[in-house]
Amino acid sequence: MAILSGALTVRRFRVLGDVPDGFRDSYRDRLNEYGFKEPAVETGKEATEGWCQTQSLLDVEFDDFDRWLHMPYATFALRVDKKTLPAKLLTATVKKKCEAWCAERGVERCPASVKSEIKDALEAEWLKRTLPRVAVTECVWSIQDEYLLLHSLSEGTTERFRKRFFQTFGLKLIPWSPLDWTDGAVADRLVSSAPSAVQEAE
Repeated sequence: MAILSGALTVRRFRVLGDVPDGFRDSYRDRLNEYGFKEPAVETGKEATEGWCQTQSLLDVEFDDFDRWLHMPYATFALRVDKKTLPAKLLTATVKKKCEAWCAERGVERCPASVKSEIKDALEAEWLKRTLPRVAVTECVWSIQDEYLLLHSLSEGTTERFRKRFFQTFGLKLIPWSPLDWTDGAVADRLVSSAPSAVQEAE
């Protein structure tokens, strides 16, 4: 719940698109539909993502408006779970198993197909015993004023959030340019003097 409790470093976005009539119920249903869900089966190295409450990453239901909708603001978070394996240890273990396979058969080299099978089997075994790394990215969305504050400066996290946000609400998040805070004359001068920088900022 850090985004509601103190000073933060955030990115600001304009929210482009039409907010429908009766958006409270519509957005509740969309958040529930795209909320975080534990995978039905053991996952591999692919990420699992979905919305959760800012109060707890285990709270993934949005039926109680008082927990996330404080007009004109909505607060929620994107949870991403991803399993990772220690690369160096995995490589060394695969090498050791390949050496044992060669010694057992009295050959010098382990075929690529066998090495791949050994690696795949080892990854599957380790992933079953590995807990995911969990990342939670909070946001505050001013529905009335059409902007959103995202508690992250990571480009990868930002892009993942923007895609999930559009998938959920059908609304685009556009990075807020410093030029949005200037008057038209100042903005025109900046655009003419540094067009490439302005385009990148937008």
